[in-house]
Amino acid sequence: MKSYFSALLLSLASCHAVAEDVKSGGSTSTTKAGPNAYSLPASNLPMAKRLDFSVGNSFFRNPWVPAPSSTDARDGLGPLFNTNGCQNCHIKDGRGHPPEANDTQAVSMLVRLSIPAETEAQKAIYDRAGVVPEPVYGDQLQDFALPGKKAEGSIQITYDEVVIKFADGTPVLLRKPNLSIQNLGYGALHPKTQFSARVAPPMIGLGLLEAIPEQTILSWQDENDANGDGISGRVNRVWDVREEKKVVGRFGWKAGQPSLMQQNAAAFNGDLGLTSRLFPKENCSMHQALCSQVPNGGEPEVSDNILDFVEFYSQHLAVPVRRNVDDPKVQHGKKLFAEVGCNSCHKTEVKTAKVESRPALSEQTIHPYTDLLLHDMGEGLSDGRPEALASGNEWRTPPLWGIGYTEEVNNHTYFLHDGRARNLMEAVLWHGGEAQAAKEKVLQFSKQEREALIAFLNSL
Repeated sequence: MKSYFSALLLSLASCHAVAEDVKSGGSTSTTKAGPNAYSLPASNLPMAKRLDFSVGNSFFRNPWVPAPSSTDARDGLGPLFNTNGCQNCHIKDGRGHPPEANDTQAVSMLVRLSIPAETEAQKAIYDRAGVVPEPVYGDQLQDFALPGKKAEGSIQITYDEVVIKFADGTPVLLRKPNLSIQNLGYGALHPKTQFSARVAPPMIGLGLLEAIPEQTILSWQDENDANGDGISGRVNRVWDVREEKKVVGRFGWKAGQPSLMQQNAAAFNGDLGLTSRLFPKENCSMHQALCSQVPNGGEPEVSDNILDFVEFYSQHLAVPVRRNVDDPKVQHGKKLFAEVGCNSCHKTEVKTAKVESRPALSEQTIHPYTDLLLHDMGEGLSDGRPEALASGNEWRTPPLWGIGYTEEVNNHTYFLHDGRARNLMEAVLWHGGEAQAAKEKVLQFSKQEREALIAFLNSL
């Protein structure tokens, strides 16, 4: 009888562990699926706060317009911009994609620009901004402009084929992107311009990532690979505009932004051409006079009130629950994921801090599958463009939670920073650098093991 109850208790404990693992975002997780799976408020958000979420959503979703306009709360667009609304890039709060062959604009992809920091003046700029903007076009190419004005240029991407084979001889055709900038509107680019194509990442769970204690992130660092596992993650340290000091970076493909407030304000400025208290200057360089030729939408164009609502919205987008966790294939894939060492960077569990101002995000046990650290991913994924402490080879570990919902939300399965991977296995096979050893193990997988690994990733 005693052994029976012991077995029962172990079984119940196991079920509880599985149930907790299902809720990737802790109590914020949503059980709803479908095309709007990324657009739902945190499940534990009180009804009294859902109005704030909805207001933030309206400013995130609805288009901004040129000034002057009767819609004076949302005017001031441009004159140079990449889109007229956040939702156009973060489609359904999800993942962007590279331009298709016949696309004339790269709506949910942008191109970062910079030049090397060579002079003392440039090094001073780099120390504060994390990059040295291209002298004419700034740190981001804007491929749209207001009527009658010239856009900065257009993006074209072609691909070279790269074949890689599994140990059993099965080939996989990878595609290596070739980026070119055409139709430059304001003269030639600096001869040493560095480029980095970036697709918009999903918006889910960002407030939870912001609530991970800094000390926890720092404890995951192993910059000199002291434990000899080949993994040497480190934080990026970036300038916090409000704090006026360098802090740990958490957001963006290279962890180039310290907070959601600054990430949002920077996107309003760079992507939509809108000023705010954090970024009060228009996004024209001294070589572009058009910013002084068009009316603005106020000073600033994005009020503190709007920034607060958009911050609240972006902090409280729920993470969908995991699916098919009891499927033996998924469980086998989870085991393989750990065995090859993927969870060395894609951390499976962490607890958020106590956040008095955001109780829904406070003290949640979450499963984001990221360490928010920079890792050298090898030459194959390098963009050759440093950003603060991040080298061209280094990228922040992207969260994997909710990744299995990508196709039903966004109608595509393009992954990695520039969308080059057309499916999850291609994304795995682009890993190099610190992840090279893990990739080599995956290349030894049988067909059944490969299917199990992908089944696990799709369960997230």
